Amino acid sequence: MNEYRLGVDVGGTHTDLVLVDGSGGVRVEKVPSTPGNPSIAVLEGIGRLVDSGIAPGDIGFFGHGTTVTTNALLEMKGARAGLLINEGFRAIQEVQTGARETNQFDLKFRRAAPLVPQSRTEEIGGRIDYRGREIEPLDEDAVERAARELSRKGVEAFAVCFLFSFMNPAHERRAGEIVRRAVPDSHVSLSSEVLPRIREWPRLSACLIDAYLGPVLARYVGDLDVGLDARGIGTPRRFLMQSNGGVMPLSAAHGRGRTVHTLLSGPAAGVRACGHVLGERQGRPRLIAMDMGGTSCDIAFIEDGVPLEVTEGTVGERKLDVPALDIATISAGGGTVARVNAANLLTVGPDSAGAEPGPVCYGLGGDRPTVTDADLVSGFLNPEFLLGGATALDAEAAGRAIETRIARPMGLSTREAASGIVRLINARMADEIRVQAARKVVDLAAASLVAFGGAGPVHAAMVAEELGIRRVLVPPRPGAFSALGLLCSDVVHDYIRSEIVELGALSPERAESLFRALEERAERELSEEGLGGSERQFVRELDLRYAGQGYEIRTPLHGLDWRPVAEKGLAQVEERFHALHLRLHGHSAPDSTVEAVSFRLRVRMPMPRPELVENGVAAASEAGPGTARSVTFDGRTRLEAPVHCRADIGEDPTMGPLIVEQVDATTVVPPGWSAHGDGFGNIVLDAR
Repeated sequence: MNEYRLGVDVGGTHTDLVLVDGSGGVRVEKVPSTPGNPSIAVLEGIGRLVDSGIAPGDIGFFGHGTTVTTNALLEMKGARAGLLINEGFRAIQEVQTGARETNQFDLKFRRAAPLVPQSRTEEIGGRIDYRGREIEPLDEDAVERAARELSRKGVEAFAVCFLFSFMNPAHERRAGEIVRRAVPDSHVSLSSEVLPRIREWPRLSACLIDAYLGPVLARYVGDLDVGLDARGIGTPRRFLMQSNGGVMPLSAAHGRGRTVHTLLSGPAAGVRACGHVLGERQGRPRLIAMDMGGTSCDIAFIEDGVPLEVTEGTVGERKLDVPALDIATISAGGGTVARVNAANLLTVGPDSAGAEPGPVCYGLGGDRPTVTDADLVSGFLNPEFLLGGATALDAEAAGRAIETRIARPMGLSTREAASGIVRLINARMADEIRVQAARKVVDLAAASLVAFGGAGPVHAAMVAEELGIRRVLVPPRPGAFSALGLLCSDVVHDYIRSEIVELGALSPERAESLFRALEERAERELSEEGLGGSERQFVRELDLRYAGQGYEIRTPLHGLDWRPVAEKGLAQVEERFHALHLRLHGHSAPDSTVEAVSFRLRVRMPMPRPELVENGVAAASEAGPGTARSVTFDGRTRLEAPVHCRADIGEDPTMGPLIVEQVDATTVVPPGWSAHGDGFGNIVLDAR
């Protein structure tokens, strides 16, 4: 039997499927996304594979990246949720930290609407103190009354967040039991499970998000599981990508506070593919991932094969402090809409035409010009070869939309207007990369830009030119690269427990007991997920700070005497913290007291990685000897750009302008750049 591994990534415009067989052969399918119910497109793509002769019983691994929870949060389409909180603390959601992270002089500033309004917030008697001791018993009758009252208001998901539950979760756990008994079909999120760490607002925010999105993800995963079963895909190895770049079983995705770990599920897959394929396997030390799809562009940085991570951040103006790959997302995709504003200036975005109706050239009812329409009018895209010819593009309709809505109001030619759209979207992506690089102290001149997504290779060299980056890498299957990342990921779970103690006063025995408790929880949950007994690796970390600081530094413990914890290890980690503080902030204070704030554990279960065979990289395009297309990079000058099939790009450099076509993407090589193939199946673009 030939066992297949299937990765599926749902994008804003297309859903990508990558199927790898036992010999490493790769097959790609792309189907239009179905925003109303993304599982429809997933199952349609699987149906195409089965219809082509793939036996569903031979698919032994299913990995999935989705934007279901992200979209539900951004569009405010989550579940009707209620909140149980300590008596006297119902205003935490409104006060938050009291700080504003936006422009301090914005007189029209408004916070995002609360996920749970005061009308669905109930105060509960009972208190745990900062040491985890009970100072007032939980009012169990109040919990039951609140659950029934909120249920009468239509609440289907409950967030429970009590003070200092990270030190002692007993009150939250008991409240959860009472709510589940009173409202049996409800979803319950406990802050002590979602994010058991200090600081009330981040913990409450994560708990609210988990409750708000839990039923949404549960319904989606349920529909997907039923659809997979109906199509004969019976493998128990069904996994969902997480924000941290690892996967988790579908069955675990909507319980025990895991929903919040899926908010960057889609973009994380592409970054993971970039880190594994080009970083780990190909040994490229500094990479910038640029994933430009139909709706957005995701940007991430990879050092020595390891994507940079964060433990604090926001998603759609919502505070979410969980481990995640450090990904910046901007509204810059093929479907991003261009318009002339009231000042008669050209703007692009932030709204997108998405999959429905899509760009004007798709002929699905869209009437607003987009980046894809501008690419087509500029000559970068072949109107007869989208998705290998499966979809034809209407160049005349795209030209009319740009001429009517952009060119005529601004007194430009159609090509000048199209070029302006392209140059503006390129500048936006370059600006975001520049800002992120400055924050992370990344030398852009020493990095390579990795372009993937359906639109990434079209724009990458032009973006790199703006940044002074001299090398662009286009992987073999850029349009489905994120789906490939799902097959290159391990099962990863993150755990945290806060307990503030001076590092000098922390005994090895206490530190070991805290880490052991996290490991026991991890072992228990892996067993419940059907992964007990499998190979796993435990990675320990500490959040450290100088006494009096309001922030911590995540300090890794690998290479130190920390398993089991020893006195020597405590001294070693303090030295490592001083060095990290110096590197990140430009100064350190070796004579100051260091505090341990949180204990972190990451459990990683290695999954088999496919050995990819780079054959049949691209379907033959219509490009043949002598084929060329008229292109413009400035809207005025027309250049004849030879058009090549990707399979024809050899090791000898070919100078631009040049167009390279393949079934899932088009690569544009501007003047002053060359293109050649390397031994890994990549197209390498070099600035000359």
